[in-house]
Amino acid sequence: MSSNDTGLESSLSSLNVNGGAPKQAYVPPHMRKSMSATPAAPPPGPAPSARPAAGGAGGFGGAARTGGGGFGGGSAFAGRDGYGVWRDGKHQPGPSNQRLEKELFGDLGDVTKQQTGINFDAYADIPVEATGTDVPEPVTEFLPPIDAHLLENIKLAHYKTPTPVQKYSVPIVNGGRDLMACAQTGSGKTGGFLFPILSALFTYGPRANPAADAGRGYGRNRKAYPTALVLAPTRELVSQIHEEARKFAYRSWVHPAVVYGGADIGSQLRQLDMGCDLLSATPGRLVDLMERGRISMANVRYLVLDEADRMLDMGFEPQIRRIVQQADMPDVMDRQTLMFSATFPREIQMLARDFLKDYIFLSVGRVGSTSENITQKIEYVEDEDKRSVLLDILFALPPGGLTLVFVETKRMADMLEGFLAQNNFQATSIHGDRTQREREYALETFRSGRTPVMVATAVAARGLDIPNVTHVVNYDLPSDIDDYVHRIGRTGRAGNTGAATAFFNRGNRNIVRELIELLREAKQDVPAWLESVSSESGGFGGRGGGGGRGGRGRGPSRDVRSGGFGGGASSRMGGGGFSSGGGAGGWGPAGGAAGSAGGFGPPRTGGGSYGGYGGAPAGGASYGGGSSAWY
Repeated sequence: MSSNDTGLESSLSSLNVNGGAPKQAYVPPHMRKSMSATPAAPPPGPAPSARPAAGGAGGFGGAARTGGGGFGGGSAFAGRDGYGVWRDGKHQPGPSNQRLEKELFGDLGDVTKQQTGINFDAYADIPVEATGTDVPEPVTEFLPPIDAHLLENIKLAHYKTPTPVQKYSVPIVNGGRDLMACAQTGSGKTGGFLFPILSALFTYGPRANPAADAGRGYGRNRKAYPTALVLAPTRELVSQIHEEARKFAYRSWVHPAVVYGGADIGSQLRQLDMGCDLLSATPGRLVDLMERGRISMANVRYLVLDEADRMLDMGFEPQIRRIVQQADMPDVMDRQTLMFSATFPREIQMLARDFLKDYIFLSVGRVGSTSENITQKIEYVEDEDKRSVLLDILFALPPGGLTLVFVETKRMADMLEGFLAQNNFQATSIHGDRTQREREYALETFRSGRTPVMVATAVAARGLDIPNVTHVVNYDLPSDIDDYVHRIGRTGRAGNTGAATAFFNRGNRNIVRELIELLREAKQDVPAWLESVSSESGGFGGRGGGGGRGGRGRGPSRDVRSGGFGGGASSRMGGGGFSSGGGAGGWGPAGGAAGSAGGFGPPRTGGGSYGGYGGAPAGGASYGGGSSAWY
């Protein structure tokens, strides 16, 4: 172990939680046939973040080298490579970069960059419930007070209408409120937190770094001070969030950065040296960099926990608490904290007491259920027949779509990929033993359609947004119904329709009752034979009676805070209608009356004001604290 390695990082690496490279390079089966004739090109490295090669980027101690304007964006390279500058108290976007623009946004109709689907209008009928004090009215369009530069980038990304989670999260976050959002997979959660955070950063600019580090310059011990931190469980998900951040921060002063395990830490340190205003990170690698003194949490004003339930399920709670509670991160009262996930069981909601203040609970659609956009089919298939049934399914699929096949073990992923290649299917696979470059290469060939079939273990089951996945096959059903929900959620995203087929046999009896419940909730056909297996199962009841992972159920789709809110509000939107039990008037930088604190547990007495952003003109938002202390 090198002197720079920590026991925590080594432990995580050995568990393949955040990485861990195999002993030898992996060659996908579909590439092996041609290796003797033409050497395969090596998988490309991670896509470079198009940022300056040097210069004073935002988020660091010390003044910028040139350009004036103090911290954050006074780079000598301002205006180049897709970045702008914050100067004289104003945001000055950089010039357009056609090459980078095409890389980030693609062309209209590019399936690898698509953002909306044929059934997107159906989202208008999805029920939405927001509970808490002073719930703001939802927005219905991408319009001011969203920052004008962000609106340009949203237009470049071909976003037309906010998704339900975005309609609520944008005004909630903009008003300075904490948020716990439960939304179905593919509902636009990433935009739901990036849009309001970036809008505020573009409007109010960077913050000064702590006085103790104000004189620090450049070099090996330079420390990054991100303003926004996004934590997510897997390197694929943080990479995906980072790419979205690059997209919507295009031509702005904000420099996104990403760190995760399983990749060269030296290259990540060099990336941090060139700018770190919005950081996407896995918990293990972030703790490592904090212990090395290379990242400080002192300037964090926005903390986002994405896929929060899965991070806790994967054992990241100690690292999360180390980052949030035991370092130099501002107190819960001095930052905004947002939790996003497809499921929030009661136990996870109760943990929110330590991370959130006076939060709004947002439930979009059926939390913990599956989308009606996905046609689900359950086939009874014995283990020895699975390969032939899979071939039948793949042969019957129309061309042009992508098929994701989920298995339970890495060995099966390798074997099934090889089997498909032998049967002339262009297939790839992804699992925890792949190096980061191999995983990125597999995802790139799958997204582009060069290998339209991908075999995956649970590593790809959460958070990955891969457009044009038309079919998901659960070759091996998971033992946890939540995992089934998230697996099939890889299709039917953003309003698109999709199909999901599951191979079931009596070895899967432990989830049969919850599976039937999910099928009924999503208005899917329940085979008679599946009902028979359920009646045979007797004691097999899934996790409702304490089975499964830690006895945790899928959880309610409502706010479970005991004691309710002190005169709290509940807002509902469904079928285009909206009723409010105390919504705020308008939204934008707060400048009106302060909202009272509802509290977690028994209603608080006396309330208290939680500030949003100051500086609102007369007649601005009627909630938030009006304090400009954050900026």
